[in-house]
Amino acid sequence: MSAQKDLGIGAAVDDNSESIPTQKTKTLPDCTNLKTHSSVLFNGEASGADLGAASENQETSSSNSQVLVRPPRSSELKRATDRVSAEADLSLMAGKCSCSCCPNAEEPKAVPLSTANVVATLTPADQLWTTSRDKAVRLRMEGSGWASETPVTVHQLFWETVANYGEYPALASKEEGQWVTLTWRQYYEQCRAAAKSFLKLGLKRYNGVGILGFNSPEWFISDIGCILAGGLATGIYTTNSPEACQYVAAHCTANILVVENQKQLDKILQVKDQLPHLKAIVQYKGELKKKAPFLYTWAEFMKFGEDVPEEQLDAVIDSLRANECCTLIYTSGTTGNPKGVMLSHDNLTWTARSAAAIVNTVSGEEKVVSYLPLSHVAAQVFDMWICMSSAATTYFAEPDALKGSLVTTLKEVHPTYFLGVPRVWEKMQEKMKSVGAKAPPLRKKVADWAKSIGLRYTYSAMTGENAVPWGFTLANGLVFKKVRAALGLDNCKACFTGAAPITKDTLEYFMSLNIPVLENYGMSESSGPHTVSLNSDYRITSCGKVIPGSKVKLDNPDKDGNGEICFLGRNVFMGYLDMPDKTVEALDEDGWLHSGDLGRNDEQDFLYITGRIKELIITAGGENIPPVPIEDALKSEVPIISNAMLIGDKLKFLSMLLTLKCVTDDNGEPTDELSPEALDFCRQHGIAVTKVSEIIANKEPAVYNAIQEGLNRVNAKARSNAQKVQKWVILERDFSVCGGELGPTLKLRRPIVVKMYQDKINEMYAVAQERE
Repeated sequence: MSAQKDLGIGAAVDDNSESIPTQKTKTLPDCTNLKTHSSVLFNGEASGADLGAASENQETSSSNSQVLVRPPRSSELKRATDRVSAEADLSLMAGKCSCSCCPNAEEPKAVPLSTANVVATLTPADQLWTTSRDKAVRLRMEGSGWASETPVTVHQLFWETVANYGEYPALASKEEGQWVTLTWRQYYEQCRAAAKSFLKLGLKRYNGVGILGFNSPEWFISDIGCILAGGLATGIYTTNSPEACQYVAAHCTANILVVENQKQLDKILQVKDQLPHLKAIVQYKGELKKKAPFLYTWAEFMKFGEDVPEEQLDAVIDSLRANECCTLIYTSGTTGNPKGVMLSHDNLTWTARSAAAIVNTVSGEEKVVSYLPLSHVAAQVFDMWICMSSAATTYFAEPDALKGSLVTTLKEVHPTYFLGVPRVWEKMQEKMKSVGAKAPPLRKKVADWAKSIGLRYTYSAMTGENAVPWGFTLANGLVFKKVRAALGLDNCKACFTGAAPITKDTLEYFMSLNIPVLENYGMSESSGPHTVSLNSDYRITSCGKVIPGSKVKLDNPDKDGNGEICFLGRNVFMGYLDMPDKTVEALDEDGWLHSGDLGRNDEQDFLYITGRIKELIITAGGENIPPVPIEDALKSEVPIISNAMLIGDKLKFLSMLLTLKCVTDDNGEPTDELSPEALDFCRQHGIAVTKVSEIIANKEPAVYNAIQEGLNRVNAKARSNAQKVQKWVILERDFSVCGGELGPTLKLRRPIVVKMYQDKINEMYAVAQERE
């Protein structure tokens, strides 16, 4: 049994924690990873009947004066890259190198070092957007800089990584308690096998493959296999109801659905009769309980396409175009049916390459842990595409990661980059504070001293002053290093957050431990990140600066400089599938994506999110009030509060729905038991209660007074009387994904919460009316 030491700040250090041996990596010279800015050559539109048989005759595009050429076939790419890879290995063995940094450099040869150097082929297109699955768009390319990078398909990006890092580990997952890895070459071969099986099962060009399950190698292989087979890869949230699954599967015209287990299979079987295009269902975990002609285990599926000729798959791959759709990301659908965000090959590959370059990933050396829903753009781009671009290793967490096992996985893997949604960071903070509260007085005093030094140092480093306070080295050795190790973040170069707002309190807590949590900002429609914070360039509560090659503007700014945030760049999506009206609402005639978020820039071009237009509360008096700052302020003042949601749209005054921090069960459902932090709060206020229901039933004076006093402090800082909260109510249970109040990335679903608790809201305003 491993011994654990409490650090006094909520982190326990496991002296005998299991660790994965560091993979041996080989460093390649710069000449093996060249980037090019070669011209883009257009070819004729791919025919659905002739997959990839390009015209041998060269033509000239009427919309572009550049020459049309036949795209290189995937088999040609493979042979060319294999040849170059072998030549590069021989050169290195002989001590020869053509990069300018080497003393024995030779004259560089004009050979295709990777598929990125091969002439790109695009389908001719005049429009920046489309809502048709089989149409192409005009890329937002520029003559120089990051936006001039040669467009590549998913296959080209994939093969470039395989050619250079084929024997490096790509995917790692647990089987019977042991980590099992796939190399990049094995990963590629399995994606090709999956693609052939999809073709044999009857996947039609531009039709969907829906994937419904927790993160796994099978999820990745299904997604990429679908793309290589000419389909549209479509993630479906595991929390979706059968009806919600049916909507997505029908909307993307799914020919095949890949499900994780019997639980997800049962959902699909309930609605199968409403899916006329569905031809097969593949289950990738466990054995099938019932046999049916349309049901396949993962092993059966992977063998199913063995007799499909490689040339047939190559023909499909050769027909892929960087400016055509390959992936659908479905929005959460809080205000109506989900929208299918169409992302092109170029959306994914350009964004992945740009993001990897910005954060300075080292190819073949990075490690990440995959646990957030892959049907969400943030996780998919981070775990799958950025890792592909930088030949990183993706380790898959256990399905109960968000229920408590995540830190265990982090301590085994020691990732070099980590992405957590705000609720993940908040849960870590709560756990650490809870453990820290039980520490002996002396240890607590040392921890508080260290955190005060850590906060001063991190703020100094953030602003570029880099003033190291006295005692920092001691605090780093006594506390900060041990905390990072206890969290499994001791090798982490950067910790990121995104997908929802995060409080300043949480950011400062981790800054005090010398763990800056860097905010990124984007949306499904921008292929994930559009602004990025870096360790060397960030500001607290800011979501960073725009990705090079992209642009941000603030539309219709007010007197304080707050305007609607608009995006432009090669990461901006193609359109919403079959929804022209919604697409026109999101994209203006110049191609700018209107985010619906409000923001401002500071003098150094850091972007700050100040609200969301659709979330703005417009009171009966006509005042516009962003809810998040008020909600965050109250949660910061009263630590027993878990969630706070401001109410007041078209009403005479503001009110709040509040929930208390509680323990969740194994399914992620909130229970009636108060969390350790909530229990500590109660003890500090002299209350001997253990359940949420006890506090509500007794209207526990100490808790209710503490909440009201905290609200009074928040109201004292309000800009106007209209922004003061006058009423509040504690709900019987906390918000959760299972309950429907939170989305898959733990973002508050405001319209749904209003509907669920309309009676409580009516009561608050009815009581107020009676008093008038």
